[in-house]
Amino acid sequence: MSSCQMGPNFPAWLQTQTSLWYQYISKSGIVDIAPKWFWKWASHIDLLVIDLSDNQISGNLSGVLLYTAYIDLSSNCFMGELPRLSPQVTELRMANNSFFGPISPFLCQKLNGKKNLQILDLSINGIFGELHYCLTYWQSLSHLNLGNNNLSGKIPDSWGSLFELEALHLNNNNFYGVIPPSLRNCTSLGLLDLSGNRFSGNIPSWTGEMTTLMVLSLRSNRLIGNIPPKICQLSSLIILDFAYNILSGTIPTCINNFSLMATIGTKKDHFSVFEYHSAPMNDDQENLMLVIKGKEWEYKSILKLVRTIDLSRNGLWGSNPTQISNLSGLQSLKLSLNHLTGSIPDKTGNMESLESLVSLENSSLR
Repeated sequence: MSSCQMGPNFPAWLQTQTSLWYQYISKSGIVDIAPKWFWKWASHIDLLVIDLSDNQISGNLSGVLLYTAYIDLSSNCFMGELPRLSPQVTELRMANNSFFGPISPFLCQKLNGKKNLQILDLSINGIFGELHYCLTYWQSLSHLNLGNNNLSGKIPDSWGSLFELEALHLNNNNFYGVIPPSLRNCTSLGLLDLSGNRFSGNIPSWTGEMTTLMVLSLRSNRLIGNIPPKICQLSSLIILDFAYNILSGTIPTCINNFSLMATIGTKKDHFSVFEYHSAPMNDDQENLMLVIKGKEWEYKSILKLVRTIDLSRNGLWGSNPTQISNLSGLQSLKLSLNHLTGSIPDKTGNMESLESLVSLENSSLR
């Protein structure tokens, strides 16, 4: 019943249903408070999916215990502290609501049974506090999005034991410190977004060993030092964003090793990290905010088609490496506001996919 205009009232007839597996009522024009009976009703029938996303449903979920395996409450007006979970919850999406409170009670809650949570999206809320080692108890996590909250502190070293993790979004929070080396143990990681924080120190050279990485965004932090040449080992990389840091040194000449940026058209099976099976009858995609042509855009369904490098607003020097012109699939290249010298490589004109080249705002680049 998704996209059926059944609002503005919450559908009271649901409580008369005694056998229901799937409840898809997203984008249904509901502008109402979720009644207290709803959560109790959902726990007493064999409901597999609850999808209330993209409405204007409100209600305080503090202390509510969620039982359903697949739950999507995103883009509503829910508030209060984060709810409690039963072990059978596999997917929980609560992005873009008004949840407020510390994150540690949620991460450290005790469940009567093995935790099976694989997908957790709490982005765009008012959650605060420091991350806790308790998250390592959620060993099944594959996609974690805590972006756009008020979280702070350092990333615990223990997070390196989340071996199933494929996508990690911690963007636009107040995290600080160095990027912990334990993350190198997350060998399935394909998307790492740490942008918009206060991470400091060097870009770790071990990131070049994470050969499954396709998206690496460290934008808008306080990172210093050189771009490590080992980064060129990331042959599957399609998005590299180091803009707005304090990086120095030259651009590695091995940058043409990003082989997926050097090809036009790529087999679909390369992008399993972006397209994953979530709730029954519902496939989903990862999303990412990118600055393209001077504007910030959200990319989701077409994220796998994007090829971009952004090294702007740093202190990079030296000449623009000619090897970059071999990246024929690259669509956006930003090198502006550095200290690069010399000429733009002649073969840049052969980069047939290039839509945006911003490199002129350097001290001597022409």
